[in-house]
Amino acid sequence: MLAQIYNQIDTAIKWVDDRIWGLPLIILILTTGIYLTVRLGGLQIRHLPKALRFMVKNEEEGHGEVTSFGALCTALSATIGTGNITGVATAIAAGGPGALFWMVVAAFFGMATKYAEGLLAIKYRTIDKEGHVLGGPFYYIENGMGKNWRWLAKIFAFFGAGVGLFGIGTFTQVNSIASAVKNFFDPNTENAVQMFGNTYSWATVITCIILTVCVGLVVIGGLKRIAKVSEIVVPFMAVLYVVFVLIIMITHITEIPAAIVTIVKSAFTGSALAGGAMGTMVVAMQKGIARGIFSNEAGLGSAPIAAAAAVTKEPVRQGLVSMTGTFIDTIIICTMTGISVVLAGTWNDPNLEGVEITMAAFQKGLPFAPAVASFILMLCLVFFAFTTILGWNYYGERCMEYLFNRNKKVVMTYRWLYILAVFIGPYMTVAAVWNIADIFNALMALPNLIALLVLSNVVVKETKDYFARMK
Repeated sequence: MLAQIYNQIDTAIKWVDDRIWGLPLIILILTTGIYLTVRLGGLQIRHLPKALRFMVKNEEEGHGEVTSFGALCTALSATIGTGNITGVATAIAAGGPGALFWMVVAAFFGMATKYAEGLLAIKYRTIDKEGHVLGGPFYYIENGMGKNWRWLAKIFAFFGAGVGLFGIGTFTQVNSIASAVKNFFDPNTENAVQMFGNTYSWATVITCIILTVCVGLVVIGGLKRIAKVSEIVVPFMAVLYVVFVLIIMITHITEIPAAIVTIVKSAFTGSALAGGAMGTMVVAMQKGIARGIFSNEAGLGSAPIAAAAAVTKEPVRQGLVSMTGTFIDTIIICTMTGISVVLAGTWNDPNLEGVEITMAAFQKGLPFAPAVASFILMLCLVFFAFTTILGWNYYGERCMEYLFNRNKKVVMTYRWLYILAVFIGPYMTVAAVWNIADIFNALMALPNLIALLVLSNVVVKETKDYFARMK
């Protein structure tokens, strides 16, 4: 009976996801990025070197709660997660290798979007008497577009809190961690327990308990503890993952040109291997862009919540730093993951789903024993997903602060609900988890994209003024 109810819920969630993540939203996201790219004169190309320098060089002047690098690491902690490992694999499995191409295209234009978000976050943030920074899309909607648009800011905050609680922040991350740990320690579910009408491995249950405790210990400490943990863990985990993916690419370097050709061809023709209608160009675009946004969050409006807390006095400078997040997250890390999956051919195995696709690619591609390759990926995934859980708790709490006028009891209630969501995450089905995340992403993105388009003149003016002063 319970299994039948779960199937009906999964079907309903998929129906909603397909309607929301249709061509209109894809076009709006791409159009916003293209529009900002044109108006800013291809800023993401011309000023990328400068942005990368600013990324590691903190400002000494200005107001804020954490360093500029700390704010970026907090944002990266929320973006470098399962989207880079599991999201890329599910996109390619559903839409063919061409999904990776559209993911990168969306990320390129998304860099301009992320720049605008970071700039507006600093320009329209407010700092109270206690030095507490209040910033993000809800403030640049209210302060930039005017008080009459407060309703739009409230909508953003509502869905932002939902994304944290039901989407990117909890279910997808914990589900992927539990799957990776279970596949490594108990792949055949030999040590099982009956719960919620289903059979679960003890590895899943134990992982769930340990993860919930660790998350609780960090998030109760607030932004400064999250930023401190992120500044240590994010650079370490990103370098570790990139090194191992580079090993796969270097040991298969002669096959990379053919893999790239397959990716580009599939982007425009679809992939017959993906199966019938699932191999069309539209599906490749849909899955690639949806998972790309899940990974780098450009246009979603989450990163500016962290950017607003940075110690800086220059909106443009923080915009450039924010932009590097999309470059690192998608154009570097997601691309490397995608190429590894295409090289291994594991995306087309119907017996694999989610993290299993990437894990099989690591086992096939790394010149180590399968157990070692599995352990490496499991370790990376645990670090990636753990920091994403931390980052999205901060985002969700800021959204709740705005919705309820900084009511501490409401924020604390949200915090405990968040920890509870981490606890139940492993018991959700993979398909339902990713579809729920997509739905909340889309609903959160709409108010933010409207604000970016309306305030684009402000972004252009601030940019011109800054670079004129720098000359």
